[in-house]
Amino acid sequence: MGSTYEFFTRLAGTLAVILLVSVYAGSTQIIKRYLGKEEDWKSILLGGCFGGFFGIYGNLSGFDLNGAVISVRDIGPMLAGFIGGPFSGIVAGAIAGVHRLTMGGVTAVACVVATSLIGLFCGIISMTHKGVLKRFYRVFLVGACMEVMHLSVVLVLVKPFSLAADIVRQVAVPFVTVNALGIASMMWIIRFFEKQQAESLEKEKLKSELEMASVIQHSFLPTIDDRYPGRPEVAVSASMQAAKEVGGDFYDAFYVDRDRIAFIIGDVSGKGVPAALFMVSSKMVLQSCIRDIPNLADAFATANNVLCEKNEADMFVTVWGGVLDLRSGELTCVSAGHNPPVFIHDGMAKFPEYKNGFLLAGMEGSKYHETKFNLAEGDAVFIYTDGLNEATTKGNELYGNDRLLECLSGCGGDTVQEIVDKVKKSVDDFVKDAEQFDDITMLCFKWK
Repeated sequence: MGSTYEFFTRLAGTLAVILLVSVYAGSTQIIKRYLGKEEDWKSILLGGCFGGFFGIYGNLSGFDLNGAVISVRDIGPMLAGFIGGPFSGIVAGAIAGVHRLTMGGVTAVACVVATSLIGLFCGIISMTHKGVLKRFYRVFLVGACMEVMHLSVVLVLVKPFSLAADIVRQVAVPFVTVNALGIASMMWIIRFFEKQQAESLEKEKLKSELEMASVIQHSFLPTIDDRYPGRPEVAVSASMQAAKEVGGDFYDAFYVDRDRIAFIIGDVSGKGVPAALFMVSSKMVLQSCIRDIPNLADAFATANNVLCEKNEADMFVTVWGGVLDLRSGELTCVSAGHNPPVFIHDGMAKFPEYKNGFLLAGMEGSKYHETKFNLAEGDAVFIYTDGLNEATTKGNELYGNDRLLECLSGCGGDTVQEIVDKVKKSVDDFVKDAEQFDDITMLCFKWK
């Protein structure tokens, strides 16, 4: 005879091994791979064998009490029934029960009947009340009821009744508690790993979609190289580094007519896919308006009104746009709440004086102002988004306008590509390994 504590200890030891196997099976997706398919005879058989394996191990690791084998065998049929349905539960119960029958003892027949019924009932519950399996305490209660039924079968079938009653009296509390706790823990482990797998798959899907979105977004940006703009009077270079897979910054360079080329840079409020979608809309509207409307200020005003009408998401965009006459070097520019450009003349970098306007898509009817500059041969214009001058170190120190001017000073003899690369390196050296919180976009053009 043993104490209740000893019974708990023996059953808990076996249960610990079963839970370790469950963790492995759940983490390697064995259960889902073989038992999560559409119900056919193969999945039913696999489910039954899987549960039967646990049942046999429970038999072998159990202990004898007056001719009865006390074990955690019922966890196998319960698991098979919950996952594979009633037929899997019956198969698992039969496998574990027949194995128990070969071990003999006064409770052998009763255990065969009880174990098979437990597999059947758990399978029926999984089909008719799936919500039960979503809560730990509910599975615990079902498991406890199954074990109470098991003990009831022992009381009915085992003779003499006094022997059955004595066995039940000694093991009832640890037997019911450990088996119910075991099946509840196993189902929690399985659900945990299924949830982890589902979240992982969702993240991979989202990552793939964002990568595709990034490719599509960059396809909307002009490819600037030796072939484009393709005029000896002007040289252009640009760079965009999004803080996320997709961003809200954009730049553009396109011909208004044969001798005039437009340069645009913009920064949409927000980040991610919504900003990227609004970026595409803003870029297309601006390009259309600048090409169709001769006055640049009017083109900005029209673009603003169009974007306000379609702005259900209440987003906005800051934009700087300039049209360069390749014959004379005259630059006509308009700013809608954007950072000031940097003019580089004779190796000196400075911010020009001009009137800034209200951002686009913020308020319908906004007016904008043109400012004209005459570029000399070799003059360069550097435009950028605020992710550059607001780049921050881990100590929250901003890159700032002064560092930008210092970096650009002395670049008069550099190519536009060298200028862009120099600024990128300067920012990277400043922030070091600090996280990038905003998109960094820049464009430099030089009238030659």
